[in-house]
Amino acid sequence: MITVEDLVVHHGSATALNGVSLTVRHGELVALVGPNGAGKSTLVDTLSGVLRPTSGRVHIEGSLAHVPEGRQLFADLTVEDNLRLGAWRSRELDPTHVYEVLPALHDLRHRRAGSLSGGQQQMVAVGRALMARPDVIAVDELSLGLAPIVVDDLIRHLIALNGERGTAVLLIEQNARLAFEVCSRAYVLEAGEVAAEGDCAELAQSSKVARAYLGGSVDAP
Repeated sequence: MITVEDLVVHHGSATALNGVSLTVRHGELVALVGPNGAGKSTLVDTLSGVLRPTSGRVHIEGSLAHVPEGRQLFADLTVEDNLRLGAWRSRELDPTHVYEVLPALHDLRHRRAGSLSGGQQQMVAVGRALMARPDVIAVDELSLGLAPIVVDDLIRHLIALNGERGTAVLLIEQNARLAFEVCSRAYVLEAGEVAAEGDCAELAQSSKVARAYLGGSVDAP
């Protein structure tokens, strides 16, 4: 669904991404982890067409929807109006299919988005992306600023979306432990470059990854 080859992106004179390559196949849950400033948001903004690459190749098979970091809702609009903004290309404004995936939003549909809790707002942001009926969804910092119980609920919805509808997911996260538990494969981004990639279970056993991202050390085999 997503193919990135040797991607280079500059912010002015600074190199934000340097030769990054990754893939997300149909129906996969793939994680992109790394610290602040590693280039994770730059990568997803490039996938979404917000940023233009300096060089390299980005190919999206089907349609991609982006859940941005910080949710970026219109606080004075209702939940349902925020959802409908996600359908600005297709003009299919009926959010019924989103309520089927995220039923809690149906009860909140007439509430102003700015009056909701952080977890509810993140659910609206995911629902807005789903209005486009995407083949792949890129979720930028799902867990940011949210309580673990709220994150667990959102993750269950993403897993259900992936399992029941086959929607591929690229999960961009600072919380590597969470990302490794949810996804089958992962890429570790550091200073704009892919520092490690592979099966999440194997990455979790890497001493380097464990020390940097999982709060501990794992003896090398």
